[in-house]
Amino acid sequence: MKPLSGLRIIEFDGLGPVTFAGMVLADLGAEVLRLSRNAAAGTAAFSEVGGEVLHRGRPAVGVNLKDPVDHARVLQLIGAADAVIEGFRPGVMERLGLGPEACATVNPRLVYGRITGWGQTGPMAQQVGHDLNYIALTGALHATGEPDRPPRPPLNLVGDYGGGAMLVVVGVLAGLLEARATGRGRVVDAAMTDGSALLMSLFHALKARGMWSDSRGANLLDGGAPFYRCFTCRDGGFVAVGALEPQFYAALITGLGLTADEAPQFDMAGWPALHTRFETLFAARDRDDWAERFAGTDACVTPVLSLTEAPAHPHNRARTTFAGTPLQPAPAPRFDGTVAVPVARPADLSLDAALMAWIAESPV
Repeated sequence: MKPLSGLRIIEFDGLGPVTFAGMVLADLGAEVLRLSRNAAAGTAAFSEVGGEVLHRGRPAVGVNLKDPVDHARVLQLIGAADAVIEGFRPGVMERLGLGPEACATVNPRLVYGRITGWGQTGPMAQQVGHDLNYIALTGALHATGEPDRPPRPPLNLVGDYGGGAMLVVVGVLAGLLEARATGRGRVVDAAMTDGSALLMSLFHALKARGMWSDSRGANLLDGGAPFYRCFTCRDGGFVAVGALEPQFYAALITGLGLTADEAPQFDMAGWPALHTRFETLFAARDRDDWAERFAGTDACVTPVLSLTEAPAHPHNRARTTFAGTPLQPAPAPRFDGTVAVPVARPADLSLDAALMAWIAESPV
């Protein structure tokens, strides 16, 4: 049995963070119904591209939220649910008659998770945007990339998935714990701006102590340190070097054939020259040669693997980090007594079938 077995969650279909949050909750064992505005729920272009992975573990239920009959049936499902997650612009669900207040009338214990870019309130709440815009407003984007170039998008991991999806999952689970004790649900306002800012807590702490500057590429963890960055190898591959602690740095320079006198770690004035020295050394051998040379040491040197290469790495294979068809990241985190294998996307359900499955067991 998985940790969230027995929980019932309604996911109002969307892109990005809501989809990812629904996947994580389903991976953890929750029974999730993905309500799709598309009558042919599995035929949308994005579903065809990402649905086998991002929509795994839960069926789609085609609904027309503007149809009074479908609307009433959706409220019935909500009455039997533990939580709802949605990612529409503020006010959309209220206009559909499915906002938190309307849902609370049929289910006072309901936890209502809302993911937006800017949040439910504030002067930008109704403004459109994407992950890149949200993290731009928090300082996270400014801190990313090379010093002499514009900031580089860090995929959509920081805003959509880290600051949005994962924090709404935390918020919903916290709300569910409270609802069990009090009998009253909560509304979870997961703004990607808030979440992305929270993820930057360490760097605000360092800045407050004078240990971090606003200059990109001049700090300990942003590529400014020659012992915490990536290097190009002879074959065009890359290695990641993360030798922060002195004992790890000692293993690094030993592997590079250097001494502590030649390469003092925290002489920041000498970092530019040390960058150049390391670049020359790493460029003299192929990526996998370096990986083999540092294997089993404490130098914190690893090959930078592509999406194609990563599933074949022995460590990932041993842990079944990637599994399923198509090959995809397995559920995480792991729990004892459960197998971390992706559950394929079930066949789509009709609204009537979803009602029969839920309401027959939990009459409203």
